[in-house]
Amino acid sequence: MSKFLALIPAAGSGSRMGNDVPKQYLPLSGKPMIYHTINTLCRNPSIADVLIVLAPRDSEWDKYDWSEFSGKLRVFKCGGDTRAASVLNGLTAAQHALGISPEDWILVHDAARPCLSRSQLDKLIDELADDAVGGLLAVPVADTLKRSNQENRVACTEPREHLWQAQTPQMFRYGLLAQALQNAANTQITDDASAVEAIGLRPKLVASDSYNFKVTYPNDLALAELILQQRNSQ
Repeated sequence: MSKFLALIPAAGSGSRMGNDVPKQYLPLSGKPMIYHTINTLCRNPSIADVLIVLAPRDSEWDKYDWSEFSGKLRVFKCGGDTRAASVLNGLTAAQHALGISPEDWILVHDAARPCLSRSQLDKLIDELADDAVGGLLAVPVADTLKRSNQENRVACTEPREHLWQAQTPQMFRYGLLAQALQNAANTQITDDASAVEAIGLRPKLVASDSYNFKVTYPNDLALAELILQQRNSQ
C-alpha cells in the first residue's frame, strides 16, 4: 500500500515579518510557530513520516526539544533558494534516506500555516487517496477582486466565479511531484500545484476554510494565537 508522508519546507527567512529570527521559529502559544504545524501532522495516524527541510546553516532548530515527535520526524538541512527548490531537495534526500516509492503520497505543508486542523487534514487525505492526480486545500474567493494599473488605480474588477485561494497541504504522489518540480526548475512557480498544472494535469480542489491561513505579517500572529487558544480550550 502507498504511504503518506508530510514535507514542511522551512528554509526561508520570512523577511516580511520584520524579525531577525526566521518566521517559522517566532513564538506562538509558548512554542515556535513550526511546532504547531509539526504537531498536527505527526499526530495524524495516516502519516508515516514528517520531513522537515531546513536551510543548510539553520541555527535555530537545535535550540528546541523535538523529542516528542522522534518516532515520525526526519530532518534534512538541504533547503534551496526557493520554496520549490527546498521541496525538491527534500524529496531527493528523503528518497535516499527512506526509500520512498513513486506511488507514495507527499503532503507539502507550509511551516507558517500553524492553524491547520485535524479535520481539514483528514478531509484532504480522504478525498485524494484514490485520486489519479492529487490536489490541495483551497477556499473559494469571497472578496471582490480589483486589478490595478501602475499608479495603483483600479484597472478593472475581476470576476470571482470559479476562483479559489490556494492553501496547503498540497498532496501528490512522490514520482509525479518530483517530475513536476524538476520540469519547473527554471520557472517562477509559487506552489506545488502550479508545477503539476504545468505538465498538463488538473489537481483537485478540496474545500477548506479561512482558519488555515498563512502567517505573513506581524498582525497575523495575534490572530493565529487566538485561534489556537480557542481550539486548545475546547
